[in-house]
Amino acid sequence: MTPFEFQHWGQEVLAIELAGLQQLQQTIAQAAFSQACEQLYHCRGKVAVLGVGKSGHIARKIASTLASTGTPAFFVHPSEASHGDLGMLSAKDCLLLLSHSGETPELLALLGGFRRLPSPLIAITGEPGSTLAQTADVHLDIGRLKEACPLGLAPTSSTTATLVLGDALAVALLRARGFTQEDFAKSHPGGRLGRRLLLQVKEIMRCGDLVPQIAPQASLRDAVLAMTQHGLGMTVICDEQQRVQGLFTDGDLRRALDLALDLNHTRIGDLMTPGGLRISAHCLAMEALELMQAHRITTLLVMAEERLEGVLHLHDLLKAGLV
Repeated sequence: MTPFEFQHWGQEVLAIELAGLQQLQQTIAQAAFSQACEQLYHCRGKVAVLGVGKSGHIARKIASTLASTGTPAFFVHPSEASHGDLGMLSAKDCLLLLSHSGETPELLALLGGFRRLPSPLIAITGEPGSTLAQTADVHLDIGRLKEACPLGLAPTSSTTATLVLGDALAVALLRARGFTQEDFAKSHPGGRLGRRLLLQVKEIMRCGDLVPQIAPQASLRDAVLAMTQHGLGMTVICDEQQRVQGLFTDGDLRRALDLALDLNHTRIGDLMTPGGLRISAHCLAMEALELMQAHRITTLLVMAEERLEGVLHLHDLLKAGLV
């Protein structure tokens, strides 16, 4: 075997499967695709997706994609369904059955049970004359595709086409429902996308004793101690009503040291930088990160009107997994 032969065989697989996907365009252009979308869109329950073997693996993926894009769905193994899991289905559910031959025994054995439910039955097969295709309310025909396997045995092109057809259904439904990034994030709260779209500043900001804070009349020495104690490279200067007067940062400290100022008698109010960039506690943490990046800073003041509620440091965003 040579590297060239491996590359040639790999490219051959891609060519065969791409040809199968081009053929799939005909399926999506037919009325049956729209009918399947309508059935799934108006489903009052959940979509139960069933398949055996390689089709079973594809069925799991399609169910997962539907569920995460606004169409509640779950996978049911046909063998388990015939031994009690059929009870998972309700009259409000919609059935999506996958079988390239349309003659999978485990699925055919369930047709009697399915027919006792008023649930719509959608089948994806490669044989329009098969039992499953003829029994279904809607049949999506992926066609008789040439498998990329040179033996013509291992499901390759057919499973790829079925998977892509499932994606087409899911995305068409997503668009019909007006599904947004925020909706997607709600079903992915543990992922990075969920954190980026849902995490608010108030959930990770520092407040109370964790905020370095001194009065305008405090000394430069007090400011240095507050900065050292909290390790944020800054301290906030507030009046008695918690109204922010300004900030004193590492940069301000370096400039003060160059002037050889008296640490004990120099008022911090005379050295601070007035104002300071601020954000609301109810803003998304991603907005805070973008603000820090735009201004090349590491700390934001969290404010409610003119009063200090807390501070947010770049390290807090790092810990939250946003950077």
